[in-house]
Amino acid sequence: MPSHVDADRPAQPPERGVLDALIRQARHLRGGIDAVRPRAEEEDAEGVEDPARRWQRALCDLAAHQLDDLGEHLGRLRAGAPSPPEPDGAGPGGAAPAPGGPSALTSRVGSAEWNLLTDEVSWSEELYGIFGRGPEDGPLSLDELPSWVLPDDQPLLAAAVTDCLVDGRPIDREFRIMRPDGAVRTLHLLGEPVLDGQGGTAAMWAVLRDVSELRRSELAVREIHETVRRERHAARAEHRLAVELQETVLPPWRGSRRIPHGGPGHARDAGAGPALDIASHYLPSTTSAMIGGDWYDALELPDGAILLSAGELTGHGVAAASGMAMLLGAVRGMAFAGVGPGPLMGHLNQLLETSAQPALGSAVCCRYEPRDRTLTLSQAGHPSPVVFRGGTGRVLRPPRGVLLGAASGTAYGQSTEVLEPGDVLVLHTDGLAPREGRMNATDTQRGAPGRLLDLAGRFASAGCAQECLRTVIEEFGDRDRTDDACVLVARVTG
Repeated sequence: MPSHVDADRPAQPPERGVLDALIRQARHLRGGIDAVRPRAEEEDAEGVEDPARRWQRALCDLAAHQLDDLGEHLGRLRAGAPSPPEPDGAGPGGAAPAPGGPSALTSRVGSAEWNLLTDEVSWSEELYGIFGRGPEDGPLSLDELPSWVLPDDQPLLAAAVTDCLVDGRPIDREFRIMRPDGAVRTLHLLGEPVLDGQGGTAAMWAVLRDVSELRRSELAVREIHETVRRERHAARAEHRLAVELQETVLPPWRGSRRIPHGGPGHARDAGAGPALDIASHYLPSTTSAMIGGDWYDALELPDGAILLSAGELTGHGVAAASGMAMLLGAVRGMAFAGVGPGPLMGHLNQLLETSAQPALGSAVCCRYEPRDRTLTLSQAGHPSPVVFRGGTGRVLRPPRGVLLGAASGTAYGQSTEVLEPGDVLVLHTDGLAPREGRMNATDTQRGAPGRLLDLAGRFASAGCAQECLRTVIEEFGDRDRTDDACVLVARVTG
């Protein structure tokens, strides 16, 4: 804004060509905003729009609103000074302009001049519309204006007007008014003193702009930004808690683990090597930052047997991780008590049915006897283990069993396999392979078990379980998985 000492000098209108260029630039930017504005109908899988997307759309709306105002002001500047109101009083004092009509935009900006020498007040037609008054009501004097201003804003506006009239300072201030219809509007006032020949203040000239919609848009942007910030903070906290819970519950060992013949408290077979060479790995989802309810486990039992298990619980986050911890703790406790794989699955089914947060789960539980290399397994709607021997592989036939928590009083069957030295047993959860809809044609037909069987030759030449696991990770680790996955490889060594 120019200094108040130049307020009595007539302003030179800008060149028409410059204004045309500015208007074209504003329209070009406005079109660009529409092109990058996120669509409201874009929602996530649960039908809820991402808060970050709402924030982006609100910012685009705010920018578009400001560009619309800029284009409007440039157009009015290009058109020149407004014509005087019609004698019949048509305009803001009559019927209110229709929303979106020709005067809907221009009515947001008006001008006024208060003459201190003659007490005359001059308002533009648009200013009457902003205040919700008609020309027949007359303009407001500087003494009447504060009665329209909300009490909280009156002191600041009075101080700004006094500074302008007494000290010749320009005004750049926002305040709120209440119109006769009860609507509260936020106005931005740009005012300057009009000086007489002796340098005294003869009048005050002002432009008032209704910025209510703009301020509401800014408030919406701030609120959405704060909501996004809080939700991101909560999501990070939940993710951190889920990871800590998962790391606390899953076996602490990483890489290979060799479980010897005999269990805790039992004498080791003289000269006997380890019964199983075990390696495991957790593969996080490539499309979600949330931790799932997948688990794997290998546990030495008091009677010398070895428990191998894998499973998953529906859902993600802390709820899924805590549910997984509950199931895995139950598996370990019942296995230590001597409960076999089939009855163990039945108890897990009852546990899920009576839990405070009902959920579905799948699991496979294997009890391995090192002395006769017998594997007893039970499944509950889970992918079957795969056994590799002599360069070939086969998927074990699943015994009877449905998803955990799906049906009350379900009985789960058992099956038995006899393993040989050098055999490789692979347990995995369902997220190892891409879901249907994200697979290619070959993957859809074969799935994870089929692709695992293709690794039989590489397993035959591997020297340990860790090498077999590395082969699995090379095959599946870079896949576009929508869910977490666990892999446990057990190689019979004695």
